[in-house]
Order: sequence, then C-alpha cells, then structure tokens
Amino acid sequence: MNDAVFPLALQGIRRTFVQGDRRLEVLHGVTLELRPGEIVALVGQSGSGKSTLLHIAGLLERPDEGDVMVDGRSAGKLGDRDRTTLRREFLGFVYQYHHLLPEFSAIENVMLPQMLNGVARGSARKRAEELLTMVGLGDRLEHRPGRLSGGEQQRVAIARAVANAPRVLLADEPTGNLDSTTSETVFRQLLALVRETGMAALIATHNPELAARMDRTLTLRDGVLGA
Repeated sequence: MNDAVFPLALQGIRRTFVQGDRRLEVLHGVTLELRPGEIVALVGQSGSGKSTLLHIAGLLERPDEGDVMVDGRSAGKLGDRDRTTLRREFLGFVYQYHHLLPEFSAIENVMLPQMLNGVARGSARKRAEELLTMVGLGDRLEHRPGRLSGGEQQRVAIARAVANAPRVLLADEPTGNLDSTTSETVFRQLLALVRETGMAALIATHNPELAARMDRTLTLRDGVLGA
C-alpha cells in the first residue's frame, strides 16, 4: 500500500541514547502506520520509550535511523524550518500537562495556533468557540486557565490541539494527571472530537481500560513495537 494513504507512517525508526559508556537502544526498528480516522493506543511500561516515539512521530526529535512520513511526505531530509511547517500544518499534540498560556483566556489559547497559521482573528475565534463548545466549555470561553479545573484545562488543550484541523493527533498520557472521574470525562470528549473530525490519533496511556476502547493497541517492549 502506498505511504500516501497514511496520515502518518514510521519506517524502521531507531533511537539510541548514550549515558557514559552505556548505550541504551530505546527504539529498535519501529514501523507503524496510522489510517485516517483510526484511534490507536500506545502502551508500555514507564521508560519503555513511548514519549520518545511520540516526539519522533511529531517531528520534535530526529531518529538515528529510519524515516517519518507525514501525509505521504518524507520528513527525514527536511531542515528544521520545513519540519516546523509540516508539524504545524498536519500534527496536533496533547500532553499530560496542559501547557496553556496563563495570561490568555480559554478561547484565546485555542485561537492563537490558528492565527499563527495565518487564519484571520474572526475566523479563528469562531472555530475556537465551536471546538470549546464541543468539549463542553461553551460557558468558559473567557476564563483564564487559573480559573479552570484540571479537567477543564485539559479539554482546552485538546481543543487547541485540533484547532488547525491536523491529520494526526498525538497524545502523551492526556489523562495521566486527572482523577478517575475527570479522566473519564476528558477521555470521552477526546474520543468524540477525534471521531467527529476524522483525524488519526496515537494515544499513549498506562490505563488498560482506556486502551481497550480504542480501535487497536500497540505495545512497546524492549524497543520493539507489537500488537
């Protein structure tokens, strides 16, 4: 099958870290493809390399070997500026901690990435309002992060991540800092938003119950990715 079919494809990814005289091979020839509209769970023990894999998939880090294909385009030989453009246009990120800008309101946090991408302020505000309403925050638009609960902050972060209509959403333990009840609410709305937009999603999680609700699960063990 042609790589262009896949919003994201990793090909033979290797990543090794050197600590003194010790070499630690974190990723050992990892290959995967994400299909449009597919939600995939990435599981593995702490320290197994899940975050490293997501950073490489998101063009935040370069592998030692292998290539990352984003919407059919090889990122391996691109310079930093072109990688940034590709990342901004095609990829969205949700982290364990929300990383919202505290001096801006919820709606402004969701508007900013759009405006950085050249979207007019009025259009950016309209889409931000729609997305925040979709995640149940239509009455919190003007609240700054400090006035929002942890779950509400993470929902703003999710809306921000999809504001530019990425082809792929990468999420690193997006409910890891939340209690079980709030985690369920955030995860349910994350899945609904991904389904609604039709993007592909790769979501790292330690929670087997959440993983079981995704389309398939990939396990990272000893640097090797398997079902």
